[in-house]
Amino acid sequence: MDLYGDLISSSTRRVLVTADCVNAPIAFKVVDIVKKENRHDAFLQLNPNGTIPAFVDGDIVLFEASAIMTYLAEKYGSELLPKGARRIETLKWTLWAAEHFRQGPNLLLEERYLKKIHGEPENPWAVAHGEMLTRKYAAVLDEHLAHRRFVTGDTVTLADFDLAAPFSHLTRSRAPLDEYPNLVEWHTRLLEQVPAWARRGADLERRIRELN
Repeated sequence: MDLYGDLISSSTRRVLVTADCVNAPIAFKVVDIVKKENRHDAFLQLNPNGTIPAFVDGDIVLFEASAIMTYLAEKYGSELLPKGARRIETLKWTLWAAEHFRQGPNLLLEERYLKKIHGEPENPWAVAHGEMLTRKYAAVLDEHLAHRRFVTGDTVTLADFDLAAPFSHLTRSRAPLDEYPNLVEWHTRLLEQVPAWARRGADLERRIRELN
């Protein structure tokens, strides 16, 4: 199984953590997005969107981190993707993360970090909109986590990884997630409960330092 990605990417981080947790024998193939290797023809044959990560397992070719994570959890029978009603709950929050929760932090990362790298000015409207979206959906998740250890119960699922992704670049996006104490406590528990989440986060930070 081959995973194509860049350690700078929170999406790559999520997939690598899932692979670590299920003990999947992944061969990691670096696609340097700073050098725009994700726009090379060879990579576009795997993912015509030109986004990372992409994944190959024999005849199966996948893109979108959550799809790859779901495939790995299913293939290895992991409780990261539970059975029954909790499985649907996990998928609900996984989809909500993509459709709603990550939108604001991703916009702030674009404006406050990625544009800076390319020497472009921030768009004040986009920053304000990103902060509004972040607060809107962080409030929903904060309330949901008020009496839960993890997103769908007492144990970690794929939904936790998908929702924790914005914490990967929090110092760069400056998304106002630290305003929500239940989110902060939950992410701290995730770091403690899942060593791979902390380890792959450290890999991401090392990659950032390489660029500075």
